[in-house]
Parts: sequence; structure tokens; C-alpha cells
Amino acid sequence: MSRAAAITTTLLAAFLATAPPAPATPGISRAPSTSAVTADGFASVNALGQNGTTGGAGGPVVTASTTAQFLDYISRPEPLVVQVSGAITLPTGSSDGMHPVASDKTVVGLGSTARLTGGGLHIGLPVREDVTDPPADAVHNIIIRNLSFDGATDDLINIQMFSHHIWIDHNDFSDGDDGAVDIKRGSDFITVSWNRFHDHGKTLLLGHDDDNAAQDRGRLRVTYHHNYFDASDQRNPRVRFAEPVHVYNNYYRDNSYGVASTMDAGVVLEGNYFHSVNPARVDFSGALGRLVARDNVLVECNHAIETRGSVIDPRTYYAYTPHRAAEVPTAVPAGAGAGKI
Repeated sequence: MSRAAAITTTLLAAFLATAPPAPATPGISRAPSTSAVTADGFASVNALGQNGTTGGAGGPVVTASTTAQFLDYISRPEPLVVQVSGAITLPTGSSDGMHPVASDKTVVGLGSTARLTGGGLHIGLPVREDVTDPPADAVHNIIIRNLSFDGATDDLINIQMFSHHIWIDHNDFSDGDDGAVDIKRGSDFITVSWNRFHDHGKTLLLGHDDDNAAQDRGRLRVTYHHNYFDASDQRNPRVRFAEPVHVYNNYYRDNSYGVASTMDAGVVLEGNYFHSVNPARVDFSGALGRLVARDNVLVECNHAIETRGSVIDPRTYYAYTPHRAAEVPTAVPAGAGAGKI
């Protein structure tokens, strides 16, 4: 080979090694770094035929910038990574503004301006009181990240009817008419992490009501970690029947109350920082709950943490390394919310 040919070959090899590969299909691209992530907490557990929460990984990557595109993509049956570009208004219509997300989806905002407003996302089959075991077609394996939610006429996100393996991470929630993230009716293996909740009343409901033990008892295993409850008023979370519920490394600031454990629910409250809040209760309404507390910090709080009984340790299910509670007021506001991944 001549010297000139050798140089040409070397330059071509270098270009091919560094150039991004072309998409296989027009309009479909490779997933951005925001979708190349791994769920933790209960969403990472191998259970119910699902090994962790992977969302739309392995499926095409599409970008929605209009309402019609978004509603089409989230309803498709195949795995899909749905990137949200800019603000999308969700219509009220006949659904009261709640729009279903099908299994095997990652819904992820692009940059710091992705927003869903005017409506909310619904994860789960229609309600059936007579179903008390997970059905084979339960909605599962959904990731929702890096989005701002506001202005819903009902919930911002509702999860129900034995839906499982859901990861709600690095979002901003405000100004919904009912719940911010409600989890109920047998849903299971869910992580709610690194979100900011503000300008909202009833934040996190876990468990449908006091009469729903048949669906909820022994399920509703949820991890809440590194969330910023920024003057979100109440239900942070409000828990029925579930065990264990792992509430760790959250920052509570100016809330009426933080956690309520009732109806024999079992909560592990660990490494949280409470400022100006009634931090945690087991005597609330209905039957008493159970709560184990360790390494929490209370500043200017009007009550102590109420503890009662024993609770299954979350490490029975998964490994984790918490921050010290004293680090939470710095770490959580710096990292929680949309636009921070």
C-alpha cells in the first residue's frame, strides 16, 4: 500500500469510529442519555414476571411535540421511548383529562422545558372491584422522567388496578385538582424519586380507601426517595395497607404533615429532613399504622415522629445507600425536579 493510501485508510477508520450511526428508520433516532438509566428501589425488583423497570428500552425512539403525536405514541402496544419536546396540552374531553399510558413505555422530556399541562396520565386498567389478584394484562414497565406536570383537572398521575414496575423520576408536579401521584388498587413495585412537589394540596395517596384491603393488602410496595416536598400541603405520602413502604432521603419544607401510616400499613422512614412540618403519624384516621424511624432530622417541627410496631426492612428486597439526613437539604433541592438529569 502506498503512503498516501495508508493515510487515507487511517483517516477513514478514524471518521467511522467517531461518527454517529445513522438512524435505521426515518423519524426514529437512538435514545438520548436521558433514557439510558436504571431504576432503583422497588421498581428494580424482579417480580411478577418483570425483572426491574426498563420502560421502552429496545424499542424505537420517537419525539412528540403536539398533543396528537403524544397521545398516539403513549397508547401504542409496542415498547417505545417517547421524547416530549416543549409544552403539550392534554385535553379534558370525555376522560376528565386523564390519558392512558400503555405498557413498556419510557416517557421522557427533552431539556428543561418539556411540560404536560391541563390533564394527567393514567396508568392502569379500568376499575373492577371484583378483581383481587393481578390480572395477566396488568399495565406494567413504565418510566416517566424529566417532565413538568401542572393544571390537571383530576390527578397529575394516577396508577391503579395492579399496575406494576413503574418509575416516576426527576419530574416537577404542581397545581393539580386532586392527587399529584396517586397509587392504588393493588399496584406494586414502584419508585417515586427525585421529584419536586409544590403549589399542590393532596400530593401522594397510597391505597384507595379504608375498605379496599382485598386489593391493597400485601401490595403497594413503593419507594419514595430524594423528593422535595416544597410546601406541598399534605399526603407526602398518606398510606393504607402497604408494607413495606420505604420513605428515605426526602426533604420536607413547610408542609401541614408529611407521612401518615394507617390501616396497619408498614412504613420505614429513614434519613429524611423535616423543616416546619408535622413529620409522621400513625394515629390519623381509620386503624393505626406501623412506622419505624431512623436517622431523621426535625427542625422547627410542631410534633415528634410517631412510631409503632415493626416493619419489613426494604433491604429484604433491594440494596441502597442513603445520604445522611443532614445532607438532604443541600442534595435534594439541587437534584430534584425536571431539567436536572
